[in-house]
Amino acid sequence: MNSGFTVLLDERALRGPKGAQVLLPTPALAEMVAQEWAGQGETLELAAMHATRLANTAIESVPKAREATAQEIADYAGSDLLCYYATDPPGLLERQQRLWIPVLEQAQAEAGLRFVRASGIVHQTQPPETLAKVKALALDLDDFGLTGLAFGTPLFGSAVLALAVERGWLGGEAAFGLSRLDEAWQEEKWGVDDEAAERTLRLTAEAAMLQRWFEALRA
Repeated sequence: MNSGFTVLLDERALRGPKGAQVLLPTPALAEMVAQEWAGQGETLELAAMHATRLANTAIESVPKAREATAQEIADYAGSDLLCYYATDPPGLLERQQRLWIPVLEQAQAEAGLRFVRASGIVHQTQPPETLAKVKALALDLDDFGLTGLAFGTPLFGSAVLALAVERGWLGGEAAFGLSRLDEAWQEEKWGVDDEAAERTLRLTAEAAMLQRWFEALRA
């Protein structure tokens, strides 16, 4: 029999799009989903209910696709953002090296992930054992952890940054900041338009939500 913590809407248990009851593994995660529903007005803003969508995915989709989900994360690691460094300008390269390399070093020291760094955009093949390890680490997570990792990896363009948030090495907003060093460099030189600023604000909020998701799973 399935067990967990549910969310009640008008005294009825919350269910996902496919009809499954939304059972969360921790009270903190149930509270996180409940707060999203409590914050809705007359019209549901489902696109902004990230924790609810992640919960639905973890319950209704990921259990049947764990292998494929973990493989997608490993595929991202095969061309991980943190492995590609600018050839110029020198200031951007210095910033990337100063901020990215410590994360890669921590991934190697604490998770056994050795990545090969490259200059420019030419593809750099990563060690097969590293990609196999990324996949294994993903599969070691439960459905809710795996769902969060699968959400964070494309958000950051980096399996390493997603793992860093999942393991508590980095906060969500800090990881997102690291994922957009090149964009931030360009903004410093040329300014920020309204559309780009709105996108950055939206994605920053998603990254912060992901941090809370993992923290709630550990609670």
